[in-house]
Amino acid sequence: MQIRSTTDEDFDVFVDTVHTAFGRFPETPVDGGGLWWSALEADRCLLARTDDGRPVGTAATHSFELTLPGESVVPASGVTAVGVLPTHRRRGVLSALMRHQLAGLRERGECVSVLLASEAPIYGRFGYGPATYSARLTVPRHNGALAAPRAGGGSGWGPGSVEVLPRAECGDILAEVYDRYRRAQPGALSRPQVWWDRRAGRPPISPAPRHIALHRDADGVPDGYASYAMGEGGTLTVDETIATDDGVYAELARFVLGHDLVSRVVFASVSTEHPLRWRFADFRAAEVSGDSDWLWVRLLDIPRALTARGWCTDGELVLDVDDPFLGEHGRHLLTVRDGKADCVPTDRAPDLSLDVRDLGSVYLGGTEPSTLVRAGHIREHRPGAAALADALFRAERPPHCLHWF
Repeated sequence: MQIRSTTDEDFDVFVDTVHTAFGRFPETPVDGGGLWWSALEADRCLLARTDDGRPVGTAATHSFELTLPGESVVPASGVTAVGVLPTHRRRGVLSALMRHQLAGLRERGECVSVLLASEAPIYGRFGYGPATYSARLTVPRHNGALAAPRAGGGSGWGPGSVEVLPRAECGDILAEVYDRYRRAQPGALSRPQVWWDRRAGRPPISPAPRHIALHRDADGVPDGYASYAMGEGGTLTVDETIATDDGVYAELARFVLGHDLVSRVVFASVSTEHPLRWRFADFRAAEVSGDSDWLWVRLLDIPRALTARGWCTDGELVLDVDDPFLGEHGRHLLTVRDGKADCVPTDRAPDLSLDVRDLGSVYLGGTEPSTLVRAGHIREHRPGAAALADALFRAERPPHCLHWF
C-alpha cells in the first residue's frame, strides 16, 4: 500500500473515495458554495492506494488555530475526511493512514491535533481524548422568561440593541465577531477566511437560508449574533449563539425566546456548563438533551503543548505518559509558577500515570483528572496528586467548540 499527499490533479479522486467510504455521493454544487470539502487543502489530504493503484482510504487535516486556557492560541490540525472503503476495512489501512498523518503533523512542527469523532470508540486508540462537551437546550416559549441576576450592579443585560439581518448581508460582520469570540474562548477553533469565502461549513457559514440576530453595543459595534431558522411546528432552532459577553448572550437568548409564532426554541449547541440555564425564571424551563462530546484532542509534543497554555494556580506534578499507538513513553516534570509552565524530562517518581488520550481530555480544562482517576484511567501514585491536577488544569471558563469540520 502507498500513502501520499494529493495534488490538484487527483483531488477529485480523494473526494470520490471519501464519499464512497461513507456510502454517499458528492452533493451537487449550489449557488454561493457550500460544499464541505471545498475548504480542504490538497497538500494536507492523504490518499491510500493499493500496490496496483486503486484508491482505498483517505484522511485530511485543516489548518486551524486552537484557543487554550489563558487565551493563548496555537496552530492545530483539524483531522477530517477519514475513511476506508468497505472492501478494505480491518486490513490496517486506517492505522497506516493515522500513523502517516501524525508523523507529517510533527514534521510541520505542530504540537496539537484535534478532531470530531464520528464514532467514539475509534479514535481513542490513536491517542485522541474527548476534551469539550456540548448539549441541546429545548425551551417552550411560554416558559422561557429570563430573570435578571440577583447580584445587583446593573440590569444584567447586554447594553445595546438587536437587529435582524439576512445572512447574505452580514458575512464579514459574522466573521469578525466570531474571531473576537474564539480568541477568548478556550477550546474554540478559528474559522479561516476560506471557509467564509466558500461557505464550506454548517450554518451560518453555509448558503442555507438563515436569519441573523445581530447585537451591537452602546457604541454600535457588533459584539454578538444568533443564527436561527423557523422549522415545522413553530420550532425556532438557533444554530449557534456567539457573544463576547454573558450579558450579550442573555440578550440574544431573550430576543429569540420572544419571537412571535414560536412554540419552542432550540439552542442546538450550548456548553454543558453555560450559565444560560441559570438565567431562566423557572430553572426547569430548559430540557437538556444530546449531551455529548465534541472536540477531541491529541498532544503531539507534550512539553510544547503544556507550556503553551495558561494556568490558574501554582504547583508541580510528575506526569508519566504512555503513547501506545506511537510506541512512546515519557516522564515529564510540570512546574507552574505565575500562570506559566515549564515542562522537562525527569526520572523522579511519578505523581500520575496516564495514557496520552487522557492527557488530551484534561488539556483544555473540560475534564477533571480526578474523574479519570475514579474511572480507572489515570493512576494516582500519591494522595492529593489528582486534586492538585484538578486545580492546575482547570480553565478560567469551561472549554467549548462550535466549529464543525
